[in-house]
Amino acid sequence: MSISTYVSAVDPNRTPQSEPLPGAATPQVQNEAGGYGWAVDDWRRLARFLVLGSEGGTYYTGERKLTQESAAAVRRCLAADGPRVVREVVAVSEAGRAPKQDPALFILALALTSADAVTRQAAAAAVPRVCRIGTHLFALVSALDTLGGWGPAKRKAIGRWYTERDPAALAYQLIKYQNREGWSHRDVLRMAHPKPPEGALGVLLHYAAKGWPDVGEAPHPDAALRQVGAFERAKRATTAAEGAQLVRDYDLPRECVPSVGLNDREVWAALLEKMPLHATVRNLAKMTAVGLLAPLSDAAALICRRLADADYLRRSRMHPLALLVALKTYAQGHGERGKLTWTPVPAIVDALDAAFYDAFGNVAPTGKRWLVGVDWSESMGSPSIAGMAGITPAMGATALAMLTASVEPQHHILAFATTCKPVTLSPRQRLDDALWTCCLQTGEGTDCSVPIRFALQQNVPVDVFAVLTDNQTWAGAIHPAQALKLYRQRTGIDARMVVVGMAGSGTSIADPDDAGMLDVVGLDTATPGLMAEFAVGTV
Repeated sequence: MSISTYVSAVDPNRTPQSEPLPGAATPQVQNEAGGYGWAVDDWRRLARFLVLGSEGGTYYTGERKLTQESAAAVRRCLAADGPRVVREVVAVSEAGRAPKQDPALFILALALTSADAVTRQAAAAAVPRVCRIGTHLFALVSALDTLGGWGPAKRKAIGRWYTERDPAALAYQLIKYQNREGWSHRDVLRMAHPKPPEGALGVLLHYAAKGWPDVGEAPHPDAALRQVGAFERAKRATTAAEGAQLVRDYDLPRECVPSVGLNDREVWAALLEKMPLHATVRNLAKMTAVGLLAPLSDAAALICRRLADADYLRRSRMHPLALLVALKTYAQGHGERGKLTWTPVPAIVDALDAAFYDAFGNVAPTGKRWLVGVDWSESMGSPSIAGMAGITPAMGATALAMLTASVEPQHHILAFATTCKPVTLSPRQRLDDALWTCCLQTGEGTDCSVPIRFALQQNVPVDVFAVLTDNQTWAGAIHPAQALKLYRQRTGIDARMVVVGMAGSGTSIADPDDAGMLDVVGLDTATPGLMAEFAVGTV
């Protein structure tokens, strides 16, 4: 044994990631892969759960265990400051910062069943702000039914969802979202039993509970009720043309179209005229398959204009991950499941690509030198993020790296696992091409010190390291936090490091006692702005 072997065994600046850092101000904990990092606090765990959820679990942790761990952290936050939890839920939900509403609705259900009266009141007041559509309401009701049953306060909060709405808006909810999660509006009303109001709202509640009276084929005299009447007439339609006319005359959504019209080009043309953006993106494949969307068609041009409208995109709360899923699926010309195939319209693929970046809002360049490390290790290859079909953590990280590259003129993207990956990613590439490259490369173990060691070995001047990872690092001979300190010492650059968590695990490689390291949640639409602020020192 040489003297260097003795020294390396006790070197405080080089600790294998399979061992905890000696003398760390905040002791490290073992991650699911067997390496060591820092436990994130309950509020950070809440933020990760709100955005990333636990659907599908992670590579190392099953869905049930991850959900239980996240729920335990949420309950501790509720006990510490329930109203703050509710405010976080509302902020993430209303701003469209998460790809799915399910985690927010689950947390709201936990708040509604809290032992603290103030928390329950705050949660009840938040119900209409978080449950903006019938799908959200059914999900909340399903959770409440399992978690704590029906008390007076909960019945009242759910009842107000119906009784305090504009009649025309409620009519739309009743016909578009007829049932979800094993619940119908009739079921919910029987449990909540709100007092029927006068006028059109009362008629609508009666309709939801007992059905539509026979009022003939003429339009209903009350404008707020005409859409419901048209829906009932659509049920009796015998031709696609009849269904298309009702769609145009009464703005009926796709859920109101009889099955006879769902393969008809003219029906889809009528639907597209006022189709919301979420529905448009979900139905791109079908509209292409039936021949409505084709190169240079008016329908394709209309969709491209909508996707290019940044204000419309923001008002629609279209999350970038939903656009990423749509881009990947539409560009490949076949679904992840089912037999539907189509020939993608190139202009729509390009519009989806551009919309992904626009959905994050305006992020100003920082003028800093960025090295973006994308974790392409084996654990980043599964499962899907937030249950979004076909989008792995590695793909999400790749897309975020492309976003940073599109904003920051001075950047270098480095893919890594236990070594650097030979890969070329450029903001001039289309996202679907970058994702395909990612699919070919994912593998090996995880060493999150690789991007920093690369910069040291290659004499790369870096102001900000951004490491996009699931935080399951274990294979390196030095911890990322140690490597960052070594980089600062050797280069004289006071480099910062942003750790972008791509999974809802409970650990992070960001040292909480190093002011130059920041842990953020991947695919939160607020994250790019926060990263930029941290890079220039304003946060």
